[in-house]
Amino acid sequence: MEITQADHDRVAAAIAAAEAHTSGEITVVIAQASAAYSAFSFAWATLGALAAPWPLLVFTELSAHRIYLAQLVVFAILFALLSRPALRLAVTPRRVRRATAHRAAMEQFVLRGVTRTRARTGVLVFCSLAEHYARIVADDGIAETVDKREWQEAVDALIAAAREGRPIDGCVVAVERVGAILARHAPREEGDV
Repeated sequence: MEITQADHDRVAAAIAAAEAHTSGEITVVIAQASAAYSAFSFAWATLGALAAPWPLLVFTELSAHRIYLAQLVVFAILFALLSRPALRLAVTPRRVRRATAHRAAMEQFVLRGVTRTRARTGVLVFCSLAEHYARIVADDGIAETVDKREWQEAVDALIAAAREGRPIDGCVVAVERVGAILARHAPREEGDV
């Protein structure tokens, strides 16, 4: 999915509207994918190439040289096929994709400076499209006061919209819900910029 400038502007406007009522800060990251996962394409192509000689040895009388060439061809074809993004994701175990997306969310939380808010009320809304993964990461100051179910409701709204092919709408709804949570638990104070 291509994220347009209009999509970016909609999310930015939702963040500005949500932050108008809270001393908390909201950051949104929408990633196309959390990793390339090329190691799994290589691994599956290698396994296919290693398995290719066995039926050739049993059912044909090909020379070792020709069997070796067949192995190379099998590897090249499998690697080329499994290097396509959709297939590369399909051959990557779900738990690996989920763990990778989770790690990417935590890295973005730190890299984007969400932990540097004055009252530790920063919140990251993270969505990785390829992995169909969404997470809200809240800094300690706000995480201690908010029930995890409240964050989960925002994540569920984001995921529901993303499943319908509207991830930007989902991000906007998630930002609105996070903003409402922050407004209740970390309302805007006099002097907040």
